[in-house]
Amino acid sequence: MYIIVVGVGSIGSSLIDIAVKERNNVVVIDANPDRAKEVGAKYDVTVLKGNATSLETLQEAGADRANALITTTSDDAINLMIVSIAAELKIPSIVSVVNNKEHTEFFRKLGANVMENPDEVVANHMYNSLKHHKVKDFTILSGGEQIFRIAVKDGSSLEGLSLADCSRREILPASLLVVALKREGEIQIPTGETVIELGDTLTIFSLERVSDELIEKLTG
Repeated sequence: MYIIVVGVGSIGSSLIDIAVKERNNVVVIDANPDRAKEVGAKYDVTVLKGNATSLETLQEAGADRANALITTTSDDAINLMIVSIAAELKIPSIVSVVNNKEHTEFFRKLGANVMENPDEVVANHMYNSLKHHKVKDFTILSGGEQIFRIAVKDGSSLEGLSLADCSRREILPASLLVVALKREGEIQIPTGETVIELGDTLTIFSLERVSDELIEKLTG
């Protein structure tokens, strides 16, 4: 893929690292000459020092052949302007950081995929990791839905039951769905007939907040 990355902060730097390792063709735009020089010395990418809110800069970056543009600055006004220009240039995939949730719909109306307030996302993840120490990889989606992993231990109300039985007995609420199961290093997509065993790791999607009591019940 041909990817334009705007902004070389912590998020932009991580994106560049991933994109380069995946052997994408990456062009980086940053107004800070020191950051631009640093990323150019570290990665085999094209680096432009300039203002990405300028049509000319995006055209110089190769917007006409870009598959995707990602803007990661801490200023929503700048990100929105870049997204607007990228949309006009018909870049197929546009992604932006949105620092203030109230601005999200402005970006979505322009067709951008958004990452809402990354600092808040990290803070939420850390808080939930602290509060729910038995839960792994806890993520809250933009609509409030949750995705998390739990390990089935001694005392879990799930052990020895099929997922269908767990639902019938209301051990698993209707708002929860087990989307993956890891057993002895192998990952599978479970069915209603799958029987939960001690040591299984379950990936769960929930439409609503999961209570501490339910977590304890499921994990043991």
